[in-house]
Amino acid sequence: MFKILQKLTKNLIYAIPAMMFAGFAYGLWADTGWLKGAIVPFTFLMVYPMMVTLKVRKVFEGGDAKAQILTQLINFGLTPFLAFGVGLLFFRDNPYMALGLLLAGLVPTSGMTISWTGFAKGNMSAAVKMTVIGLVAGSLATPLYVQALMGTAIEMQVSAVFKQILFIVFLPMALGYLTQRFLVKRYGQERFQRELGPKFPGLSTVGVLGIVFVALALKAKTIAAAPGVLLDILVPLVLLYGANFLISTLVGRSLLPRGDAIALVYGSVMRNLSIALAIAINAFGAQGSDAALVIAMAYIIQVQSAAWYVRFTHKVFGLPEELAQPA
Repeated sequence: MFKILQKLTKNLIYAIPAMMFAGFAYGLWADTGWLKGAIVPFTFLMVYPMMVTLKVRKVFEGGDAKAQILTQLINFGLTPFLAFGVGLLFFRDNPYMALGLLLAGLVPTSGMTISWTGFAKGNMSAAVKMTVIGLVAGSLATPLYVQALMGTAIEMQVSAVFKQILFIVFLPMALGYLTQRFLVKRYGQERFQRELGPKFPGLSTVGVLGIVFVALALKAKTIAAAPGVLLDILVPLVLLYGANFLISTLVGRSLLPRGDAIALVYGSVMRNLSIALAIAINAFGAQGSDAALVIAMAYIIQVQSAAWYVRFTHKVFGLPEELAQPA
């Protein structure tokens, strides 16, 4: 089973569109009322496994302060406002879709930040720190940004959103850390990293695919009635991700060494769409399904763009030292 889950995790570029299509088809032909009861289990399954492998202690290691500061300046000083501006431009008449775009820009970094940084031969240690810092800071800041930027356009209670974040981020984080410490103590650090840890991301993928299925099933009839809505969503997403890649690439090339620059790109462009999706569905009721649809579509853009960026990394930043030096 774990081998199948690992294949799914490595092939999200195909698995997510396939699950979106399956959810859309199911939503057209079957009753979707019961699916709302699956949201909480899928949410927990999505978040908890990635917390088990999160290396929280890496945050306290030094050596890349400049990269960390620049990354978080982009994450919290630029991207949310860029997402908000694009949302105003394209979703002026649908504030909950604008909310989806904002949520997609508010919670930075995910496990894929670390993975893509590794594929591109970047600074993995820096990427781990960016992931932990971005996850914690983004979760705490999200309700405040939403209230400040969209409080007049949507109905929300800051305390209710904080409670949801406590449940879908910090509770799984605590349980994941305790699970990690238990497994390391029982089986040793080496076996945990070699055998046990790699199994958890696959479980998280099940949660992601489940939530994507639910999001599309709940909106299937709306999409069928106005299929152009998908194009209306894709255009601003492409614009947002394109701008993020361009800005982070220019900042990285100008101010950082190769490894740190690559970590900055993936630490600022990759968003934690799993948590954004969970917040949209759990914290904003029925209208949150519009936001969830935008975030579900963002998965396609994010995975596709990250994969293509890896292919061109050596042209943008040059070869890593071990490959650049003559034998």
